[in-house]
Amino acid sequence: MDYASLESSSKWRNLPPPPGFSKSNTSSSKAPMKGSGSTATYDELKVKRAWDAALAPVKALPMQAFMLYMSGGGVQIFSMGIVFMLLLTPFKNLVGMNESFAQFAPTNSKNPKALTAVPLQKLVFIACNLLTLGVGLWKCKSMGLLPTGSGDWLAFETRGMVSEISLY
Repeated sequence: MDYASLESSSKWRNLPPPPGFSKSNTSSSKAPMKGSGSTATYDELKVKRAWDAALAPVKALPMQAFMLYMSGGGVQIFSMGIVFMLLLTPFKNLVGMNESFAQFAPTNSKNPKALTAVPLQKLVFIACNLLTLGVGLWKCKSMGLLPTGSGDWLAFETRGMVSEISLY
């Protein structure tokens, strides 16, 4: 079927086009430009994505805090699993930090996995993971799992020599 013939004989062909419609080919104007301007905008996009990756642990923190709240303050298997996950995730993130930020290194970088590739974003990433680790340690303290009181260390205390002995 030839749709071009339908357009010429249509009763709607005399209607004006809707506002904002243009019959010109707009796909050629949206094609990416090749050259130095394109790599500059590509590097800017990489920096924005690196900031998103650096702030990802903080964005996940409210959900983790809600999970900690819902798990309760007792020492049960569910709350222990959540606390273990919260304490393990920052270490896993910090071990794989250079590999996860390698894709955001500038195009002219010699070693994308080096610590100097995107240093500010990596520092923020470390700080965010330390904040997550701090929340996990706070939960351990509130559950009574960390030895913070003097009574927790009684096994390691020694008794001093008695200087006087009373017989009465």
